[in-house]
Amino acid sequence: MGLMYGTGPLGLEPAGTFNFEPPPTGWAVYLEPSPKRVRVQLGGQTIADSRRVMLMQESGLQPVYYFPPDDVRHDVLEPSDKHTRCPKKGEASYFTLRVGDRVVEHGAWYYPHPIGGAPPIKDLIAFYWDRMDRWLEEADEVMVHPRDPYHRIDVCSSDRQVRISLEGSLLAETRRSIALFESNLPPRWYIPREDVVAEIEPSDTVTRCPYKGRASYHSAAGAKDLVWCYEEPLAEVGRIKGLLCFFNEKVDIELDGELQERPETPWSQSVRSEHRKAA
Repeated sequence: MGLMYGTGPLGLEPAGTFNFEPPPTGWAVYLEPSPKRVRVQLGGQTIADSRRVMLMQESGLQPVYYFPPDDVRHDVLEPSDKHTRCPKKGEASYFTLRVGDRVVEHGAWYYPHPIGGAPPIKDLIAFYWDRMDRWLEEADEVMVHPRDPYHRIDVCSSDRQVRISLEGSLLAETRRSIALFESNLPPRWYIPREDVVAEIEPSDTVTRCPYKGRASYHSAAGAKDLVWCYEEPLAEVGRIKGLLCFFNEKVDIELDGELQERPETPWSQSVRSEHRKAA
């Protein structure tokens, strides 16, 4: 969500302007070495372990680790008959992964003959993140996808008056929020529970973020999963622990009396779907 995602400079909808002609929308590909030791585990065994892994970024996509072949266990790789073609990189070939009784069909891929103009990815091996058991960056387990080195989070105390309402009904009001500014996402306002006047009910929804941790959700004002909370956030964003945050896309937020425009993000689509169902 840094350079290549959302409103990032090489994302699908850049927020800024350039003084040069950028690549066509969606066509930017960037490969760079990562200084991290990265390990992949499957079936209780480490199947890839590298201190010279490469990080691939493509417009509109999350980063992907590509491993030198010498840093991958070849005894777990079985050639597959699957092939796909990417207009930016060429034809990909696949491996099925077999570790003991664990079999992951077409779980890894590589480009034996990248097209001209592609980054130097020949024979580097990538794995489907969600089909593996664990990923480690150094000694820390990482969830969801690799952490983007160009993704930034700033957490600031704010004395702005934050007023949150829905269809005219007040949900929360505070002058002691924690503002979280995250690359390519709208500002999020984390509010002490005492300053939330709406009745909130826990839901069974849980999401995970590689930068913040595990979020639990609450419903309020008849809207499911309107609020989320990180009860045990990662240390880097510890100041939001236990605070409540409303979806900007679903509620009306006033800052110092000024109504904020509801942002357009991937979560806006779910709001429109809910409205269509209600109609």
